[in-house]
Amino acid sequence: MSEQKGASMNRNTIKTAKRLLGYVTSTYKVQFVLVLICILISSIATISVSLSLRYLLDDFIIPLIGQESPNFSELYTALGILGCIFLLGVLATFLYTRLMVVIGQGVLKRVRDEMFEHMQTLPIRYFDQNTNGSIMSLYTNDTDTLRQMISQSIPQVLMSSFTIVVTFIAMLVLSPALTLLAVVMIGIMFLVSRKIGGNSGKYFIRQQLDLAKITGFVEERMNGQRVIKVFNHEQISKEEFDELNESLFVSASRAHTFASMMGPIIGNIGNLQFVLTAILGGFLSIMGIGNITLGVMASYLQFTKSFTQPFMQVAQQFNAIIMALAGAERIFNMMDEESEKDEGYVTLVNAKKNPDGTITETQERTGMWAWKHPHQADGTVTYTELKGDVRFFDMTFGYDEDHMVLHDLSLYAKPGQKLAFVGSTGAGKTTITNLINRFYDVQDGKIRYDGININKIKKADLRRSLGIVLQDTHLFTGTIMENIRYGKLDATEEEVYRAAKLAHADQFIQMLPKGYHTYLSGDGEELSQGQRQLLAIARAAIADPPVLILDEATSSIDTRTESIVQQGMDNLMKGRTVFVIAHRLSTIRNSDAIMVLEHGRIIERGDHEELLAMKGTYYQLYTGKLELS
Repeated sequence: MSEQKGASMNRNTIKTAKRLLGYVTSTYKVQFVLVLICILISSIATISVSLSLRYLLDDFIIPLIGQESPNFSELYTALGILGCIFLLGVLATFLYTRLMVVIGQGVLKRVRDEMFEHMQTLPIRYFDQNTNGSIMSLYTNDTDTLRQMISQSIPQVLMSSFTIVVTFIAMLVLSPALTLLAVVMIGIMFLVSRKIGGNSGKYFIRQQLDLAKITGFVEERMNGQRVIKVFNHEQISKEEFDELNESLFVSASRAHTFASMMGPIIGNIGNLQFVLTAILGGFLSIMGIGNITLGVMASYLQFTKSFTQPFMQVAQQFNAIIMALAGAERIFNMMDEESEKDEGYVTLVNAKKNPDGTITETQERTGMWAWKHPHQADGTVTYTELKGDVRFFDMTFGYDEDHMVLHDLSLYAKPGQKLAFVGSTGAGKTTITNLINRFYDVQDGKIRYDGININKIKKADLRRSLGIVLQDTHLFTGTIMENIRYGKLDATEEEVYRAAKLAHADQFIQMLPKGYHTYLSGDGEELSQGQRQLLAIARAAIADPPVLILDEATSSIDTRTESIVQQGMDNLMKGRTVFVIAHRLSTIRNSDAIMVLEHGRIIERGDHEELLAMKGTYYQLYTGKLELS
C-alpha cells in the first residue's frame, strides 16, 4: 500500500515539475534558451580550467624544466587563452544569473495573476471548505518557494547537470580505465541520493501542509482576538497552536535532517573516490597501463573533485526543489478546481419602452432594465421588463445530498412586495437568499425571476439586479466614498452623498475628521459595528437594485440607531421586491408576507395581523412565549 502511495506521489511530483517547467519555457522561451547556452558555456569554461592542467604540465611546464634558457612565450600564450576562456565563463555566468532573476519574477507574476483570476471564478463552496489562511498561504509561502527554485535551484541544477556530462566526457577521454571507477561511484551516489531524497521529499510535502494549517489558524485567531479574550480562551488557543506547531516542527526537522545528510554523505563518497582514483591511477602509471602521465593524473584528480561537486550542489538544492514542488502542487490543485458553472444566456440590458408598449434595447442609461432572452429554437430575441417578480416552485436543496436543508418550498414575491423570513438558526432562512443569487443551485424545483428560470440567467447579470446587505459587513481598505461606490463603480460624488443620506449614514460620516475621504483599513475596525452596517446599507442603496436582500441587516445596530436606520431602510425598500431575514420581529411588522420556517419547511405564512390571529409559532415568538434560538 505504501509503495503504491509512494509511486503515486512520484508521478504527481513529476507531473508538477513538468507543468512548472512549462510556465518557464512558454513565458520566456527565448530567454530560457539563452540561459541554457550560457550555462553550457560556463560549464565548458569551468571544465577547461581542469583539462588545461594536463596540457600545461605535459606540453609546457615539464619540457621547460632543466632548460638553461627556457622560452616562456608559448606558456604565456596558453595562459592567455585560458584566461580568455575563464573570462567568457564568468560573463556567461553573470548573464544567465541575471536572466534567471527576470524569468523567476516573471513566472511568479504570471502564476499569481492566474491564481487570482481563477480564484474569482471559484464557487462559494470552495471558500466554505478552505480557510482564508490556507488560501493566503498559496500566495505567500508556496509562491516564495517557487521564486527560490526558479531563480536559484533550476540554474544550479542545470549547471551541475551540464558539468557532470561535460566532466564525464573529459574524464573518458583522459582515461577510460579510471572512468570505470567513476561510474561505480556515480551508481553509489545515485542510490544514496534516491533513498535520502525520497524521505526528505515526503516530509517537505508534509511541512508545506502543516505550514498552511498554521497560517490558517493564526489568521483565524487574529480575527477572533476579542472573542478569545472575552471568553478567556488564551490558554486553549496556545495549546492548539502548540499542537500544530509541534506537527510542523516534526515534519520540518525530519525534512531538513534528511536534506542536510545528503551533502556530507555525497561529499564523503567524493573524497573516497578521490583517494581510490589516486591509488588506482598511481598503480596504472607505475605498471605502464593506460598511458597515464603526471599531467593526466593532475587533471583527472581535479576532475574527480569537479565531478563530485555538482552532486553536492544538487543535494544542497534538493530541499528547495522539493519544497517548491510541494508548494506548486498545492497551487496547481487550486488552479485545477472547477470554476463556477454558468450556463445562463439571458442577459440584463438597458431598455426603453416604445409608445406601442414594446421594449427596445439601448446603450443609454434609461433607468429601465430588461432581460434579453435569445431563443435558440427559432433565433428570435425577446425582452422582458425587469420588475422583481421572484417565485419558488417545489424547491428542495441541501449543501450535500445526504442532508437536505429546504424541503418542497414554494413561495412568491410580487414586484414591490416585502417578504420576511422568521425561524430559528438552521431553519434555512439564509439558504433561501443564497439560492436567489445562485451562490448555490437547487437540487430540485425551480426559481423564476420575472417568469424566467434563474438557471437561464447569466450569474453576473442576475447578481447585478440584486442588492444584498449581509449580517457580517465587510469593508475594503480605502476611503468611505470608495467603499460606498463599491455598489456602483462609476457613481458620482452626488450619488454617493444621496445614498449615504438615504441610509442615514451621512450624519456620522460628516463628523469624521476627513468625512467621506476618511481612510479605512482592517475591515473598518475604527468604526462601530453599527456604522459599518450603515455603510453596507448605503452601498446597496447606490446600486439601486430592483430586488433587495436584507440578511439580518440591523442585527448589529442598537435600538436607538435601528429606529433611525429603519426610516432609511423604508426609503430604500420603496418600489423594490425585498427579502428580509430578521430576529427582531419589530422590523418586519409591515411586511406584505411573513414566512415562519422550521427545519426547512414553511409552517406558517401570512401578514403580521393574520399570523397573530392564528396564535401559532409566530404569535408565541411575538408575545415572548417562545424565543428564537
